[in-house]
Amino acid sequence: MAFGRSSKAKAAEEPPVEPVAWQSVWRFVVGSVERPLSPKRSRAVSGKPAVRVPMGSKHLPVLAPCAFLGSSSLLHLPSRPDFTLYEDPDAQRLLCFVEEPQEVNGERHYVVRDPQGQAVGTLRRIPPKRPFKHTWRIDQPGHPEIVGRNEWASGGAKDIAGRAAGRFVNGLVDDLLNPGDGDTPGKGRSLEWRADDEVVMISEGSAEVRVRKDWVDRRLAFAFALVGDK
Repeated sequence: MAFGRSSKAKAAEEPPVEPVAWQSVWRFVVGSVERPLSPKRSRAVSGKPAVRVPMGSKHLPVLAPCAFLGSSSLLHLPSRPDFTLYEDPDAQRLLCFVEEPQEVNGERHYVVRDPQGQAVGTLRRIPPKRPFKHTWRIDQPGHPEIVGRNEWASGGAKDIAGRAAGRFVNGLVDDLLNPGDGDTPGKGRSLEWRADDEVVMISEGSAEVRVRKDWVDRRLAFAFALVGDK
């Protein structure tokens, strides 16, 4: 019994998870889990749905929030709750929102806007060309176009050939054998996001995003995770 009380006391001693600044986030996930299961934590602890940054140690990891999702209980949201982000948990400081998609010349456009309604940039979902799946573009004013496509198919011809051969050897040729639009249920594809042939961001489905270049507006990266690779 004493051991049980000691474990609970240690769990209770963990400090509150404080929000972190969103502007310089390099890696993030979207969800409500704040304290994941770990060797020293017997149960996960949840918080408000948010864009979260992995922090802490291996034994006591935390997912610190940097932007909070809107809620259906809030009035006068500028967009869907799951497409609206706030800087604070009380939803007093709007960070950005994603408009409902518009079809433009066969593409699906998601415009991301700041609290003043000014466009931060646009996500563009490009229809698939078989045997490839759909690709993505991010238009960020003042910067080169960002192109997001399957990790194995990005880069030059030599890079593509090398990745394709590696996937064949390992039996990982789902994209070639099943070229339909969409992924295996529960399995998100890896995307490399390039600008001027330089990798600026990497995403694993919609579950995790890693920014590689500081000039990428994090609000556009957040928006992709909210929209999802669909």
